[in-house]
Amino acid sequence: MPTMSTTRKLLAIAGSASLILGMAACSSERETPAATTPAPGASSGAPAGDGALIGVAMPTRSLERWNNDGAHVESLLKEAGYEVSLQYADNKVEQQIQQLETMINQGAKVLVVASIDGTALSNVLETAAAAGIKVIAYDRLINGTDAVDYYATFDNYQVGQLQGKFIEEQLELATTTEKFNLEPFAGSPDDNNAKFFFSGAWDVLLPYVQDGKLVVPSGKDPKSNDEWTKIGIQGWESAKAQAEMDNRINSFYGDKKVDVVLSPNDSLALGIEQSLESNGYKPGGDWPIITGQDADKANVINMLADKQSMTVWKDTRTLGTQVAKMVDQILKGETVEVNDTTTYDNGKKVVPSFLLPPQVVTKDTVQKDLVDSGFYKASDIGL
Repeated sequence: MPTMSTTRKLLAIAGSASLILGMAACSSERETPAATTPAPGASSGAPAGDGALIGVAMPTRSLERWNNDGAHVESLLKEAGYEVSLQYADNKVEQQIQQLETMINQGAKVLVVASIDGTALSNVLETAAAAGIKVIAYDRLINGTDAVDYYATFDNYQVGQLQGKFIEEQLELATTTEKFNLEPFAGSPDDNNAKFFFSGAWDVLLPYVQDGKLVVPSGKDPKSNDEWTKIGIQGWESAKAQAEMDNRINSFYGDKKVDVVLSPNDSLALGIEQSLESNGYKPGGDWPIITGQDADKANVINMLADKQSMTVWKDTRTLGTQVAKMVDQILKGETVEVNDTTTYDNGKKVVPSFLLPPQVVTKDTVQKDLVDSGFYKASDIGL
């Protein structure tokens, strides 16, 4: 893996390139999201899929986004004429491995895998490779194996950069002489994306911690990007984030207030917000700045209620559309579209990747970004 300074440069280049692509037109949240671009093969009169089986392995139903992702990919592939086996693994690694083994035995031609643990799938994917099955890592890089052919995701380092820069700008850290109490959180230690989220944000915020403008009363401030797992919340669970925030408030904030919380995603932000509310913080009063990611419905509602400051929106419909396109290109023997061939080293190979651009959504842009685009109905979020 390159150093973070190198990674930052590479990702910045990739992010700039992917921004040219823009965000695809959007559909509303529903059980089977509509395609944001024509189904693979549909626009040029190319023949539809020949009924080949595509295995789609998602990590869990417990997070809103994975339900939407799975349904969208399944819908696109079926529309293109493919048979789809869509499986959710309840965040249990062995269950995901068993599901992949079943897909292999059923004769799947391509596996689309959003891994639970990016280091645990080497053996089963090597079995897939031996059977001539291509593998696309979906949003989470699969590590430690040559048997992953492509990776499709968002610019994950840029996600963290957007969160860090939002905090920097809101607190005017570049010019202020004030000090603010910060509590940083990181994502699940077994999720390869979590280190990119944290590193992107920490590269912005660590200098302010070092010069004393940002103070971390709990002492849970990693001294470098490599220490991010020390504050990681296993499984991205809201309840665990809530318990951790409760502990920090009760142990370190007897005579002070939290001013800002770096939360890498909406699931953690939700637990943090529940903790703050139970500990007497008031929206519009002493409520801190809180970041997030994914634009989950509950968090968008919280943004509108002044309980969350921002979320980094990754329109996962565009990711599903890109992956469905890549599947179609693989099975038609076409060149598979990628826009990054340098960044994502999984320990065995640099995996050819397609990166999509994320964007910041705030209370003021919810209508324009999430409703007018069709991602949510106004009634879904109380507008």
